Amino acid sequence: MTEQEKQEVATFRFSIIHELVDKAHLKFGDQEKLIKDKCAREWDIPNSDRTSIGRSTILGWVSKYRESGNNLKSLFPKDRDDRGKSRAYDKDTCLGLIHLRKEKPGLSVPVFSKIAKERRILPPDTSEDLSTLYRFLNSHGLMDREPSPSADRRKFEAELPNDLWQSDVMHGPKLDVGGERARKTYLIAFIDDHSRLITHGQFYISEALASFKIAFEEALLTRGLPRKLYVDNGAAYKSKQLQFTSASLGIALIHAKPYTPQGKGKIERFFRTVRTEFLTCFLGDTLDEINEAFDLWLREIYHKRRHSGTGQAPFRRFTANMQCVRSAPKDLKDHFRKILRRRVNKDRTIMVQNRLFEAPVELVGQRVEVLFHENSPEEIEVRWKQESYGIIRQLDLHINSRVKRDKNCQTQLVGEGSHPESGQLWEEK
Repeated sequence: MTEQEKQEVATFRFSIIHELVDKAHLKFGDQEKLIKDKCAREWDIPNSDRTSIGRSTILGWVSKYRESGNNLKSLFPKDRDDRGKSRAYDKDTCLGLIHLRKEKPGLSVPVFSKIAKERRILPPDTSEDLSTLYRFLNSHGLMDREPSPSADRRKFEAELPNDLWQSDVMHGPKLDVGGERARKTYLIAFIDDHSRLITHGQFYISEALASFKIAFEEALLTRGLPRKLYVDNGAAYKSKQLQFTSASLGIALIHAKPYTPQGKGKIERFFRTVRTEFLTCFLGDTLDEINEAFDLWLREIYHKRRHSGTGQAPFRRFTANMQCVRSAPKDLKDHFRKILRRRVNKDRTIMVQNRLFEAPVELVGQRVEVLFHENSPEEIEVRWKQESYGIIRQLDLHINSRVKRDKNCQTQLVGEGSHPESGQLWEEK
């Protein structure tokens, strides 16, 4: 209890007994009547949930006050004599618990309690509340985690544009998408570490790999290829597909250490600006509206104004060293294709994304690679032993029913007007 709280309690106690202190002003029987009245009333007692006062308590305050020579400090509440000591455990138990905790500092309270019982520090049949044990350990500073060693963190900045990009996802507002009900949106953005230019930023209805790949491809087409891409440890960023795409483009994919958000400070700072400056002023209702407004805000406001970290506008700082920017290759889209391995069946078919495709006859029985874009799975290229066999077509059972094959595996399409009799579909000539 603080000194001020003690003063409040003493003042309250004096207000209760001040009429009883001087007996000269009380007639015979008036003291007892006054005490009964005070005991019958309800009081707002400082630092206490109680509302009533007993007769012995009042007389005790009077006695202390008189014996001290009317000193108000005699009415101060006294500190507990067992302060800092456990009332739940005896001295030997306390010493044993402290010693065990120092021996095993990382254990949870339930596991610690179990070991204490096994070692007979606590009685095996005890069923004490674990909170009692926790309070005891906490009062002795034995629940504090060991301080982790200080990490050597320093501010850094990439020397040139596209030396390093940072990327992350920010949760956006719920908006109408294609006339459907409101859906949650996600801002996927890439920031150039050197200039703070946003190489691409757009709101999507998903933060999964498919959306991230679309955003990444747009960023590369717009601003060229970075040398490094710094991302966190989300599932989308750790996919083998993204690792392959980055490596094939000569981009080093770097993942942040878990629980160290400091490394992504620049993109996080940008997201804070988006929340405070852009989203607070956005009045639209649809996904198209927010992306149109966000693109305008980036081009006309964010990219053109002076950045406090660099002292220059992001667009001006990025374009000052364009000679070091690598352009995206003409076959950029091919680097984003998904690669699967499939074995060609005896009937020349390959199953991809629940669709059947026809492969060349010479690949029957071979394990081949199929490459396709997830947003256009009908266009599939087949490769075998690093050689491309072109785009294969989806299986059409109706066309196959009109294909005539001879002994040399040559095919001939039967005219649409020809209808062989059942059981004699093809006849050898």
